[in-house]
Amino acid sequence: MNTPDEQPNPDEALALARAAREQMAAALDEDQEPEPDEPVGWQPIWKRPRTPKSKAAQKKELREQRRRIQDAAKRRLAARNSRRPRSRQSRIGNAAARRDARALSRVRHSNAWLW
Repeated sequence: MNTPDEQPNPDEALALARAAREQMAAALDEDQEPEPDEPVGWQPIWKRPRTPKSKAAQKKELREQRRRIQDAAKRRLAARNSRRPRSRQSRIGNAAARRDARALSRVRHSNAWLW
């Protein structure tokens, strides 16, 4: 438990805060943006100013992007057309379903009356 000697005086804390208020206001009122010619040091990429690309560089980038997309489409097509062996369980299930469908079809198309 704190004794009254250890607790800070609220009046002193209030006086310190009031003294620092002008300093804080001055710091906040300062221009937040750096000057254009002033070196800013390291910045994350999303805060860096954009540098315009030349037409040739832009076209080269678009060519590379188009090539990447076309290669991905070829890979997808090859993957879709590849014949992977199915598991035995799915083959058995499908065969049973086909047999059932065939039997039902025979009954449906037959001339026999089912009463």
